Amino acid sequence: MHRNAIYVLTICVAGLIALGLVMLFSTSAFAEESHSDIYFFVKRQGMWLCVGLVVAVVASLVDYHFWIRYWWIAFGAAALLLALCFLPPIGLRINGSSRWINLGFGVVQPSELAKIAAIFFLAWWFSRSEINFSKFKNGLLFPMAILSILMGLIVLEVDMGNTALIGGTAVAMMFIAGAALRWLATIICCGLGGIFLVATNVSERHGRLLAFQNPEKYSLGEGLQQWQALIAFGSGGLDGLGLGEGRQKMLYLPYAHTDFIFPMIGEELGLYATLLTVLAYLMICLCGALVASNAKDTLGRLLGIGAVMMITLQASVNIGVTTSLLPNKGMPLPFISYGGSNMVVCLFLIGLLVNIHRQGRPLVSHFAPALLRPHFEPRI
Repeated sequence: MHRNAIYVLTICVAGLIALGLVMLFSTSAFAEESHSDIYFFVKRQGMWLCVGLVVAVVASLVDYHFWIRYWWIAFGAAALLLALCFLPPIGLRINGSSRWINLGFGVVQPSELAKIAAIFFLAWWFSRSEINFSKFKNGLLFPMAILSILMGLIVLEVDMGNTALIGGTAVAMMFIAGAALRWLATIICCGLGGIFLVATNVSERHGRLLAFQNPEKYSLGEGLQQWQALIAFGSGGLDGLGLGEGRQKMLYLPYAHTDFIFPMIGEELGLYATLLTVLAYLMICLCGALVASNAKDTLGRLLGIGAVMMITLQASVNIGVTTSLLPNKGMPLPFISYGGSNMVVCLFLIGLLVNIHRQGRPLVSHFAPALLRPHFEPRI
């Protein structure tokens, strides 16, 4: 299984990318930004896909120790770009959030680079031999304080989703590294408390929270997207209405080509297609974890877990939002939603997993113990 894990993973990724291009072709003509060009988003996504494939090849060939050696460059660049989000005219404020910058050749989202920077930093920190998890300051306080620089800037953008995504990935990497469970539980509780505090005190986020609790009541306001998404799933049924025959993309469901493309899969291709999509992400998670468990060193193990958790957690949040299992949060579906920055970053992480697999140990006898056994045993 370990020998074929990376092949299964790449097949799943290729299938999701192909599905995304097909669904973008189906939904593009009805988006306001397309200017009635049915190929607008497909062409732009194809361009970013080419860039992402080049980045993935480079990541798969260059020794992952090289990237960690210069983690501070990625970290500093991410912090600088995040700060530029608040500096007009470079920074762009859209729908009440300052998450984008215009670099001349296109609009990018710096929080995507921050994901990579966070993984690099945490992998470097926890792979050092002098780390002692019995001391809270050395084991968790310092890395969380440094990571909070990026997370704090993302919070100021009013982007709670990517903040939680980086935080969740950090907790997973800390667990694999051997952090004490009592400290991890404390961090999780503090993080959830902080998200709830922001959600209840920022008017837009509070409205989304109320809409999540009662979507039908707010179906014409904050709950519009999720309500229309549920209608799309219901209309599609088991077999779907047929490719291109969906109705919710006709200006009923906002951002049907980006954050809410999953309901369009359900409406046009049916329940079976949505279940296969979820299965593909589950296989990416399983195969990615298997690759990470067979890394030749602690650094590779941490990088692998960070990469696979970043992708699958993002997919889980998007699917949870579009099915009304989570409050509304703008977050693209990896490899499927329109978005150049996210596509390039996700493909870079896949390339990193390929690199770890290429340098990994030949085989492990038992998958589960190897996966769950960290470099240092977790402490209670």
